[in-house]
Amino acid sequence: MFTLPETNFNFGGDEYIYAEISRDMRVESNFKALAITAELRKRNIPGITDIVSSNASYLVRYNPDIISARDLLDFLREIDLTKSDPKELNLSVRIVEIPVWYDDPVTGEYSERFKSRHDSPEITNFEYVMRTNGFKSKEAFIEKHSSTPYLITMVGFLPGTAWHFPLGIQPEDMIQAPKYASPRTDTPARSIGIGGAFNVIYPVNGPGSYQLIGMSAVPVVDHEKYLPELESYFLARPGDIWKYRSVGESEYVRIREAVEAGTYKYRMKNIDLSPLEYAERGNEYIRELTGDF
Repeated sequence: MFTLPETNFNFGGDEYIYAEISRDMRVESNFKALAITAELRKRNIPGITDIVSSNASYLVRYNPDIISARDLLDFLREIDLTKSDPKELNLSVRIVEIPVWYDDPVTGEYSERFKSRHDSPEITNFEYVMRTNGFKSKEAFIEKHSSTPYLITMVGFLPGTAWHFPLGIQPEDMIQAPKYASPRTDTPARSIGIGGAFNVIYPVNGPGSYQLIGMSAVPVVDHEKYLPELESYFLARPGDIWKYRSVGESEYVRIREAVEAGTYKYRMKNIDLSPLEYAERGNEYIRELTGDF
């Protein structure tokens, strides 16, 4: 049985309440934030104008002319107490496959282009992450990274950016890497980056500081809506699980052609995720959920 710390509530001006579940990143805290924000949306409390879930916290914006801060805080404390019971944290989420070309020439080119901002300018980002984590072979690194499921803990920064955190493994076994010494002014769209233990897929070209290890063959944001199976412009949903699959250049090109033709179908399935069962069984439980991915 896992336990959660008491949530700290703070007022942000006249329109916000910030709820901090824990200071450090804990998967259990994220599960609780996801469950609480889902319950808030379900209740549709008059006066709430926005709800945002983060890694180990959440933020609620409200209209003080409709609901007072104290009344809203009473609602939040009541829901928080309920969701402090691990049996009440069940989540309906998706597992999504992300085909990726590891150690590709595009991210290699960006490693060279911005090497003056890196602690180890003589090697690529991919090689740097390998070295930092003690891998001797490219194949071993790819196997480790692509066999690990990742939980979408929050969405933000550039629209469609999803931070995802390793599931089912101990902190000492997670692939981790420090960020650039000074951020890049440009990062290729669909590149996969690692910063700390977090992974991201950059949705569009823009600045960034995570170490680049490969390119996703599929987009995580669809501005033109040419992939009708996506229910919104964005692939990521907080609470979803992403699973990487290594592909070579030829398959990467085929997938890109299918995406551009509007015929690509994401491989995904809906699941019920039990944080209580995850806490009790860990990696065994996650492997059962993701077994065919």
